[in-house]
Amino acid sequence: MTKLRPAPTRRAVLVGAGTTGVALLAGCLGSGNAKSVEPMALTGTKQCETCGMILEQHPGPKAQFFYRDEGPEHDGPAWFCSAWEGFQYDMRASDRDWTRREGFITDYSAVDYEVFSDGGDRFISSHLQEEAFSPVSELVYVVGSDVVGAMGDDLLPFGERADADAFADEYGGDVIDYDAVTPRLIGQIGR
Repeated sequence: MTKLRPAPTRRAVLVGAGTTGVALLAGCLGSGNAKSVEPMALTGTKQCETCGMILEQHPGPKAQFFYRDEGPEHDGPAWFCSAWEGFQYDMRASDRDWTRREGFITDYSAVDYEVFSDGGDRFISSHLQEEAFSPVSELVYVVGSDVVGAMGDDLLPFGERADADAFADEYGGDVIDYDAVTPRLIGQIGR
């Protein structure tokens, strides 16, 4: 003999539907919807957001900043031919209430860089592949060295303080933490 189950009550149906709806909404709002941001290669004809220079045609550190709901006119992050231009743009974006998801800059501890002379200036090589970038907040910066980037004086970023100290010993400058990268400092470098 087959035992029949009673039909579900209206209350049971509503509770079940409500529970399912809450679970689905939680999935949409939870971390599953928030993609992690990873650096991208800055190769090809990508132009600096600030000055329009083609990134791969110029030496020095490169920067890329991702924003939550605002950002550049193109897909992907805002990208820059120098670290100081990236920070300047990011500080202005903050003033416009843009929310930064993440920022990445060339990490000279992660690459085999070269310092070379051209036209009386000393430059540092550029590295455009995604693995050359680290989060801006995890880097220390050499400021005021004899080595310049695409736009002249720049912040030269390193993931390892010992690497930054060795660079500063050889080429001059001071090693600063991320927290010391202020609008005043960027204004002094960007003159």
